[in-house]
Amino acid sequence: MTDELGGVGRAVDDVLVALADPTRRRLLDLLAAQGEATATTLAERLPVSRQAVVKHLSVLDAAGLVTGGRIGREVRYTVRPAALDATARWMASLAADWDRRLATIKRVAEATEGDTP
Repeated sequence: MTDELGGVGRAVDDVLVALADPTRRRLLDLLAAQGEATATTLAERLPVSRQAVVKHLSVLDAAGLVTGGRIGREVRYTVRPAALDATARWMASLAADWDRRLATIKRVAEATEGDTP
């Protein structure tokens, strides 16, 4: 994926790795629903420690999925949809390629079926 897509491939790789963990997916869902939240408020909604939440948020941040902004002593996190959008576009392109391939296989199979006695 990375070789074919260059920088975009690396970004997609990072997003898929980050989303492979169910806790990170849950964090992303919570942030999307709340708009913004601190690690402390997110930890209250999950069965993991605040420190674990901070580590998971760090992975999501590195993948470009969230961003944190300091307000006083707190860091408030929000979702950054651009990385998800790029990943969704890559997945849609991949699906379209498979659809074309399967349509070709179907046409060949139907043409061959019509040729057999």
